[in-house]
Amino acid sequence: MTSSGTNSASGPQAAGARVTGPRTDGTRAGGFGSAAWELLLPAADAPVRRRGRALQSALREAVRSGRLAPGTRLPSSRALATDLRVSRGLVTEAYEQLTAEGYLRSGRGAGTWVSGAVRAPAPGARDLAPRAPGVRVDFRPGTPDLSLFPRGAWAAAHRSVLGRLPHDALGYPDPRGLPALRDALAALLSRRRGVVADPERLVVCSGVAQATTLLGFVLHGRGARTVGVEDPGSPEHADLFASAGITAVGLPLDDEGLAVEPLVRSGVRAVVTTPAHQFPTGIAYSAQRRGRLLEWAREVDGLIVEDDYDGDFRYDRAAVGALQGLDPEHVAYTGSVSKSLAPGLRLGWLLAPAAMTEEIVARKRTMDLGNPSLDQAVLADFIVRGGYDRQLRRCQRAYRERRDALTSALAEHFPGAEVSGIAAGLHVIVDLPERYGPEPLFLARASGAGIALRPLSTCGTAAPGHGAVRLVVGYAHLSPQEIGTGVRLLADSRRRREFI
Repeated sequence: MTSSGTNSASGPQAAGARVTGPRTDGTRAGGFGSAAWELLLPAADAPVRRRGRALQSALREAVRSGRLAPGTRLPSSRALATDLRVSRGLVTEAYEQLTAEGYLRSGRGAGTWVSGAVRAPAPGARDLAPRAPGVRVDFRPGTPDLSLFPRGAWAAAHRSVLGRLPHDALGYPDPRGLPALRDALAALLSRRRGVVADPERLVVCSGVAQATTLLGFVLHGRGARTVGVEDPGSPEHADLFASAGITAVGLPLDDEGLAVEPLVRSGVRAVVTTPAHQFPTGIAYSAQRRGRLLEWAREVDGLIVEDDYDGDFRYDRAAVGALQGLDPEHVAYTGSVSKSLAPGLRLGWLLAPAAMTEEIVARKRTMDLGNPSLDQAVLADFIVRGGYDRQLRRCQRAYRERRDALTSALAEHFPGAEVSGIAAGLHVIVDLPERYGPEPLFLARASGAGIALRPLSTCGTAAPGHGAVRLVVGYAHLSPQEIGTGVRLLADSRRRREFI
């Protein structure tokens, strides 16, 4: 056999000869289809040193795409080499390589055939990111204003960090996170949220979702099969724990927070809470309730998982400190930059009790070997140089203005509407009187007008409220003008229907 790119003969089959068409008599070797033959022409016309790989790639693609169907018999190496005007050795090598990979099959004296093992991939990559096509105004909660992301400051931090980052920092990181980021986060969380933040117990995660999943795996490994969740609450908590083999048990709330007696009766020894700003009701747990929950955790040697998803955003006074600061051995604290910077960064943190830290770190190591080092280093620099505090102040001003715009627009277009919850976060609960219902009809009219809404009923079975229509309304990602337009369109859609 000759090597790829060399010739065993001179003349029209020379490796350097350019392909000008099929045989002069117009035939195709072995009945080889013209579509497949044409697919190989660019490979045969490639530079000499790349011709062998180009031919293999072209044949491989022809099989994958279905242009060479399973069971198709290929021309002999001599015939195909003659058609393409390349060396026979180059074709033989391509056949042998693709046979080894499973694209082709062959037998002595039986020729070469397209294998039946190959299946064509789905055409193109789909984008499964959540989108709202056809929606004019999206009032669903959970998204910050991504236009507020500090692109200039972040880019400057990225350039600065990349210029001075040592080479070994680009290797596999400590699964807990870069020491520089853990130090920066510990100082930030202690100062802003009142947590007891030991950098050695702080684990950098891909958002609160991964932090919750890590806790789920560790709890499952310790024998837990159930965990309490707030009802109403975030549906995502139940899904995340389910992925670790743990069933979520809905527990009701009252005006002070999670009701303790149902918690005691449930028998769970771990519970997820949002005490600074409960999602979705918008209440802040009372001091008495916070203390009673900690008593419960100590009595049963249980765990409180504190999801501090928007604890930095309080508009009428200083934010209530984190529950974790009162008992770091019975509270696991989670948070992220998803509301302050952007969820697409996938950067969050988990502060775990000392007794769980090693198990969490071991699970984090096997899960992903740690978060990207460069992204962690950039966030650390951004925090240390004051960029993160400036970003929080910027967001607080914008979101407070938008909350005010929402309450004003509702008062103008929906008389009698009640907005509940503390002045905090990125959403409010809106109760509309009975005359605006029933809720299914109200939601259908809103959808017809291009307005996306989330009813409170999607957040659990114990959703409180007295109105005929109860909504969880997000506003942070909308400008004051968009908020006003959306509420007006919502009111117009109802009025139009009244006169039909």
